[in-house]
Amino acid sequence: MSSESFGNIAAYLPAMAKRQPDTVAVYCPVGRFSPQQRYSRYTYAELDCQSNRMAAVLAHLGIGRGVRTVLMVTPSLEFFALTFALFKVGAVPVLVDPGMGTKNLKTCLAEAQPTAFIGIPKAHLARRLLGWARSTLTVKLTTGPRLWFDEHSLPNLLAGTDKQVTCTPIDPASDETAAILFTSGSTGVPKGVVYTHQNFIAQVQALKDIYQIQPGEIDLPTFPLFALFAPALGMTAVIPQMDFARPGEVDPQKIISAIKRFEVTTMFGSPALIRRVAVFGNQHGVTLPTLKRAISAGAPVAATTLVQFSRLLTEDARIFTPYGATEALPVCSIDSATILGETRQLTDQGHGVCVGRPVPGVEVGVIPICDEAIDPFDNESLLAVGRIGEIIVTGQQVTRSYFNRAESTRLAKIADPANQRFFHRMGDLGYRDVMGRIWFCGRKSHRVITEQETLFTIPCEGVFNTHPQVFRTALVGVESGGKRVPLICVELEAGIPRAQHQQIILDLRDIAAKFPHTTQIERFLIHPAFPVDIRHNAKIFREKLAVWAQQQLTA
Repeated sequence: MSSESFGNIAAYLPAMAKRQPDTVAVYCPVGRFSPQQRYSRYTYAELDCQSNRMAAVLAHLGIGRGVRTVLMVTPSLEFFALTFALFKVGAVPVLVDPGMGTKNLKTCLAEAQPTAFIGIPKAHLARRLLGWARSTLTVKLTTGPRLWFDEHSLPNLLAGTDKQVTCTPIDPASDETAAILFTSGSTGVPKGVVYTHQNFIAQVQALKDIYQIQPGEIDLPTFPLFALFAPALGMTAVIPQMDFARPGEVDPQKIISAIKRFEVTTMFGSPALIRRVAVFGNQHGVTLPTLKRAISAGAPVAATTLVQFSRLLTEDARIFTPYGATEALPVCSIDSATILGETRQLTDQGHGVCVGRPVPGVEVGVIPICDEAIDPFDNESLLAVGRIGEIIVTGQQVTRSYFNRAESTRLAKIADPANQRFFHRMGDLGYRDVMGRIWFCGRKSHRVITEQETLFTIPCEGVFNTHPQVFRTALVGVESGGKRVPLICVELEAGIPRAQHQQIILDLRDIAAKFPHTTQIERFLIHPAFPVDIRHNAKIFREKLAVWAQQQLTA
């Protein structure tokens, strides 16, 4: 099934319902976890039918083409049906991470200026108490019983809707806005990324081609957005029982149980989740023979985690670590065999993390580091192989703008009028090697500029992460004696007694002296548990660590 047939991601659903009507599209857990866990389900025919009925309800309420609609519904059968219904009628779902905090949520929803709000009762209660988007909302739809006079109840409206109603997905222009997806805010204020229908279609096709995904496979998505791709790819999505806002705290038994019960062939998980499952699996002799591929993104995956997780899989199974961002995904991809067999040793020596070659249809460049806007693109500015600079990308799955943030868009995009295209600035630093692979060296905003040189996070941290008692490290800049100096924050593996801390710091100083790019680093502080991002629980909040480290030095 080719993506050229569709201009709307929702069009995949009726096509799949016609092709494989009785195949289960999605399973969702019901009630408390138990060995006999109950699951509710929709077949493709049922999911298409239910999304048609919901589309009719949306149209009745005036939620149609171009209407920005906040969707705050937990991963469930309703979530799938509602999302496809919104795409079918051409509404613009506004998706945010509830875990980003009430202050950021209020700011994001005010910027999005939504007309409609669809949510579970708890979300509507928060909306009323905290005044989310109060000035723009005119339609409120709850997935539960109606609690206030100005709300509509989805179950009540569905009860009066024809079960056989049909809805032909709108045929949008390729550049028509399809959704607004907010970034997690892990490296700044959350921003609403404008997705066009073309972006979504390109993503679906890229995932299918890169990972050779076939209809009929079983998918375990532990990130809600990725769950939406499963029906478009003809897969069965098994929603695990977990707190999606805290993947790093997932109960690995629940993930393993779902994989085994449904014979899952593909899973997506953040590095924190993969690590948790890997550690548990190694401790308890778990094997996952049906799993053909695991995809992990959101932050670099430690080689030790790849080794541990590989032990759970068959020899033919592969672990992929795609590189990208909310604004552009996927950009590059690499598998665990290449990392463990070729690039890991260089990472341990401070060369950065290899994220693989650009995926088909995406062009990646490296330009000199610059904190100002760039306009227009200058082909002559591209850096030579091996030189660290800022990573820029262009392609069909690369988004063009942020919603209601003209200045952020100006800083993040580079026009290339000569080729009728634009580049997105990833905000990441890296370089290209002689084989055409991209190496990630950290966020641009996290580089530490001293009087002697500029230090990059990933190359510096990589050499210290080799210490057997170190879980992870973070390079930050602090003020000392009137100068900007580098400091390494250290999070140890669990269970390391305090009596060993001083020896570990001495070991890390010895490591620093062995590499030219870390000889300037003399200060180390052990931190109890790094602050990490909400979405993946894997990106380190180095800004917070920098404040903490400065306080420790001046205390």
